[in-house]
Amino acid sequence: MLRLLVLLAPLCLLPVLASGSEARIKDLVEFDGVRGNDLVGYGLVVGLNGTGDGLRNAPFTEEALVNLLERLGVNVSGEQLRARNVAAVLVTGVLPPFARTGSRIDVTISTVGDASSLMGGTLVMTPLSAADGQIYAVAQGSVLSGGLVAQGQAATLTEGVPTSGVIPSGARVEREIDFALNELQEMRLALRDPDFTTAARIEEAINAAMPGRLAQMIDSGTVRLDLSVGKAPDVAGLIAAIENIEVRPDQKARVVVDQRSGTIVLGDDVRISRVAVTQGNLTLRVQEYPIAVQPNPFSPRGESIVLPRTEIELGEQGAPGLALVEDSVSLPEVIAGLNALGVSPREMIDILKAIKAAGALHADFVVQ
Repeated sequence: MLRLLVLLAPLCLLPVLASGSEARIKDLVEFDGVRGNDLVGYGLVVGLNGTGDGLRNAPFTEEALVNLLERLGVNVSGEQLRARNVAAVLVTGVLPPFARTGSRIDVTISTVGDASSLMGGTLVMTPLSAADGQIYAVAQGSVLSGGLVAQGQAATLTEGVPTSGVIPSGARVEREIDFALNELQEMRLALRDPDFTTAARIEEAINAAMPGRLAQMIDSGTVRLDLSVGKAPDVAGLIAAIENIEVRPDQKARVVVDQRSGTIVLGDDVRISRVAVTQGNLTLRVQEYPIAVQPNPFSPRGESIVLPRTEIELGEQGAPGLALVEDSVSLPEVIAGLNALGVSPREMIDILKAIKAAGALHADFVVQ
């Protein structure tokens, strides 16, 4: 560890400016109603190489297999199935906005029972329903699993997660979600990171680019669009024009640190007040000096023993000192000064914690 013995305020560094980068509105907000819908279904994966569910341990798999065979005209009532190439799975996917009948979506497959791998399996036709209980898509196809299982007589090696997989474009949309976009009279823009300044800038940018006052800020996370003001029949075209307007977003000053990796992420708006910082260099040294003790000469029952001997030394190197950080110095300048002194990232994290505890760090301090 190093002591901070210099004045950090007069460091000859380039000034740190506030972030001036702009982003499109489509990258900052979600359009009300234009979103995906989660789908889920229960099905069977067949064709596994002995890595499926144990039907005695997973009776729901056997029941689903019997129902499937009976629907296909195979009568297996009263039979004891011992197949090890079948696995019960949950199929999940997301129905994108404005998905039309016949379009395809990706699905994810995950085991429910005690199957050890889905490699080489095929998902049998599985209906996918939404939260309203209606079926919106049907999934089927070969499962692509990213895991690997190698098994010998005395050891087993598992790489990745072989009990889950995906089927790209594995589900076909069978039902559309009714959403009349051109009939909307208003639409809300929901900010992904609510902020009053950003919402006000979005309102100002939309009203400056479009005829009439279409936008009105409702709160820090919502901007309302009055679609009747522009009297444009093409609502989709109006939204396409609005979402490409560039706005400079604002955000709270924040410092994020990851103690495990020693990573520090900070924003340009972070500021600190006048504060003095010192960092000690405490050294603890523990050494063992065992001593062998011999018995007296001609002792009838004597034996050699080893006596423990420990020496503990506690010291602090260097002279004590304080580093003075002047008011209105940005945190990037402080970090640059600490870097010039050779302070490690983990030592920086400890210093930043102390500055925050002293009330001199004006930013949200997030520790992961």
